[in-house]
Amino acid sequence: MRNLFATKPLDMLLAEVKGENRLKRVLGPLQLTSIGIGAIIGTGIFVLTGVAAHDKTGPALMLSFVVAGMACVFAALCYAEFASMVPIAGSAYTYAYATLGELMAWIIGWDLILEYTVSAAAVAHGWSHYFQDMVGIVGIHVPRLLSNAPFDFNPALGKLVLTGTWFDLPAVVVTAIITTILVVGIQESARFNTAMVLIKLAVVALVIGLGVFYVNPANWHPFAPFGYTGVSFFGKTLFGQTGPGGQPLGMLAGSAMIFFAYIGFDAVSTNAEEAKNPQKDVPTGIIASLIICTILYIAVSGILTGMVPYYKLNIDAPVSDAFGQVGLVWAQGVISIGAMAGITSVLLVMLLSQPRIFFAMARDGLMPEKFFAAVHERFRTPYKATILTGFVVACMSALIPLRILAELVNIGTLLAFVIVCSAVLVMRKTNPNAERPFRCPWVPFTPIAGIAICLLLMFSLPAENWWRLIGWLVIGFAIYFGYGRHHSVLARRRRAQAEGRDGALAAETVTP
Repeated sequence: MRNLFATKPLDMLLAEVKGENRLKRVLGPLQLTSIGIGAIIGTGIFVLTGVAAHDKTGPALMLSFVVAGMACVFAALCYAEFASMVPIAGSAYTYAYATLGELMAWIIGWDLILEYTVSAAAVAHGWSHYFQDMVGIVGIHVPRLLSNAPFDFNPALGKLVLTGTWFDLPAVVVTAIITTILVVGIQESARFNTAMVLIKLAVVALVIGLGVFYVNPANWHPFAPFGYTGVSFFGKTLFGQTGPGGQPLGMLAGSAMIFFAYIGFDAVSTNAEEAKNPQKDVPTGIIASLIICTILYIAVSGILTGMVPYYKLNIDAPVSDAFGQVGLVWAQGVISIGAMAGITSVLLVMLLSQPRIFFAMARDGLMPEKFFAAVHERFRTPYKATILTGFVVACMSALIPLRILAELVNIGTLLAFVIVCSAVLVMRKTNPNAERPFRCPWVPFTPIAGIAICLLLMFSLPAENWWRLIGWLVIGFAIYFGYGRHHSVLARRRRAQAEGRDGALAAETVTP
């Protein structure tokens, strides 16, 4: 039991980035902020606004973004403290290893794999529908059999139904292209991402600046047709309405669904090892990207639900379709192009971050090092893990519908935030004198508030998401106890100490 909760010393974590098997430091504050905006602004505005307002909240979606943003502010401040203390790849996984022990680190790492993989699949699915919307304007149509996932969840019936299609081909194609870009190099990927971010910010400005003239305040009434709550506990609604499938409805239920849209700042910390001045630039990137995107989310959701009654919003391409419904066909095409650029940057950041989690876990010996920690000799990227991630994401985006993907990733994200907020409290007790270039303010209030809000939103998710999370964690435990526990760097170090040859193994444990 003591070994399961052994923590990884800070000096060992910092020594790893000085070895040969490390990533290239090329990212500055602007690029890190761009990565954050690239991950946040995209699917949240261009896709999830439609499904959340239509199914869960109505115009109260604006308040849903406020609540989700509050939870993210608390979690972001905790992330920023850790990112400045331990500026290496791995994000919440690395922070948990330094504070809560190896088993908790494995749980959060395995959870982050679920978070990034499923979110990337959801993003690729959203990209596909905007692509089909754009080419449809000029009369080009993707064959129906290759246009969508083979099944979907129908909220009116409360069950899964067949769509009559085989798989989503455009989602597979865009995933393959982005994976190739990521293998080539982090600097090239960051430049591509920055270009996509500039395009989509221009389109978001167009949506706000033009859409405000087509807002009909009558569409905001009733403001909260499903109520302001929507809290459940393992599938049993405690406060608020219940949908046909037993899922909670209301403003808080909407916050739980759209929380997926905020995970971009997490991606900033995941890439801390590639930052030029991580102690300063990573906290800046996290906080700046979160503030900018929260303001834009509230503005766009208000305009969207004001332009079109919430029950008429298109689920797959809500923003461009809303402009089409008010007769602005030319804007519909421009927005579709911008949405594709925006969602492309989100997909890039998700596919960029996921292999870094694999890389960090493999460098600790919890996964096979020769594969997941392999760094390309020329490009200095974790290319094997990147290719595997791209393949899995392509398969998921082709076969699983958006509603299931969005809710599955949210519970993983919320769990990660709960653990990071908890880790700040632990680290303040266990390492009070450690250097903290950025200090989370108002401790213990900030981390406790983050834990409370994230747990509230977790309970607002449908029960099946808890069962999917539990099933995923069971698989993770099997891998950890079957492989990771015996091959971890700390386990090898303990065995070396027991055999009296700790000194001979010291270099190996720093750079596997």
